[in-house]
Amino acid sequence: MERVVVAPARTGGAVLGLLAASQFLVALNTSIVNVALPAIGDDLALSPAGLSWVVNAYLVAFGALLLVGGRIADVHGRRRTLLAGLGLFAAGSVAASVPAGAGLLIAARAVQGTGAAVLSPAALAIVLALYPAGPARGRALGVWGSVSAAGGAAGVLLSGVLTDLLGWWAIFAVSVPVALAALVLVPRLVPSDGARRGGTLDLPGAVTVTLGLLAVVYGLGRGGPAALGAGAVLLAAFAVIERRAADPLVPPGLLRVARVASGNAAMLLLGMVWVATFFFLPLYQQRVLGYSPLATGITQLPLALALMAAPLAAGRLRGTLVPGLLVLAAGLAWLSRVPADGTFLVDLLGPTVLIGGGLGLAFVPLTALGVAGVPAERSGVASGLINTTRQVGGALGLSLLASVADLAPSDRLGYRDAFLGAAAISVLAAAVALLKGRRP
Repeated sequence: MERVVVAPARTGGAVLGLLAASQFLVALNTSIVNVALPAIGDDLALSPAGLSWVVNAYLVAFGALLLVGGRIADVHGRRRTLLAGLGLFAAGSVAASVPAGAGLLIAARAVQGTGAAVLSPAALAIVLALYPAGPARGRALGVWGSVSAAGGAAGVLLSGVLTDLLGWWAIFAVSVPVALAALVLVPRLVPSDGARRGGTLDLPGAVTVTLGLLAVVYGLGRGGPAALGAGAVLLAAFAVIERRAADPLVPPGLLRVARVASGNAAMLLLGMVWVATFFFLPLYQQRVLGYSPLATGITQLPLALALMAAPLAAGRLRGTLVPGLLVLAAGLAWLSRVPADGTFLVDLLGPTVLIGGGLGLAFVPLTALGVAGVPAERSGVASGLINTTRQVGGALGLSLLASVADLAPSDRLGYRDAFLGAAAISVLAAAVALLKGRRP
């Protein structure tokens, strides 16, 4: 059995802060490109379809490889897996900050996503090991959720500031010193957990689930029915492999735990809303309202503050999941008015605060739900699974709602349809959460 050494109380806060900072990088780079997309497209001569892959190269690599990253953490040790992920992430960030062409940028974003898929479940598994179930874990997950949410919101703010002041390349360079500092501090602060003995990585399962998820997301975007069909076949093969594997990547019994299954289903839907909102909101502000990148980032500061505050509250309260999802739906429905002459105080401030608060209130209980009742030796893969559903949901939601928006007769109405679609998905997530509460 793997033994995790609990950090002394005097350093526990520093360890949690360091792990949360690593997760901040992951969330930051999910959204930091959004405000800079018009500048990237102009500089690298990318079409809208090409621009979508600057976002999705990160999301797809991240989502498709999270299960593998979680299992690597269980098999080879969480701290060394965290270090490997940070190294990959730093390398991808350096490559993305070199304005050498669209191909390099998209490939570098995929490397960033791969690093994120390795480091994120390892970091969360360490948090779960250091804080046993109870109030302490709730507070720790509140910090985790607050930092994750703030990373997504801060990405939009930093994107506007850095793009205006330095250029789009700076949005990737800003992650490099943080990743390097974490690489130095992790061996000094994070307690060693050693490597698991007797565990193996289910390579056939890892290959089929990774390729299957990639094919499904690509099929929803540009690949069409052929890619979707290939993805379905690969995922079916993955299910067969897992039932027969001696040491499966995802133990068949894991998803039979009612809370784990429901938490992952609702997190998939929340991810669809989360990524799409941060993609369409800055585009609406710049292309319809005429905001500059800097103004777009500054006017999303209230959303960022709500995202930071709500998870801290959710970590200390009970019963915030369904209310949070309904608040999120209300904010998105309000935002769907998308007036062409809208103002910040009348048309943006209220709905974006509701959206930030709703996302934050829902994120913490869903994360806890997705790992509830999971044995310690499987905490890495359970952490990877809940993060997989969120990131794959983000890629699926972006592809789906972008297709919905493209059907509208004008850009403004396209944004309206996208926000309404996201509101409907939020209500569906609340329904899934309610069903969870009624299951034995």
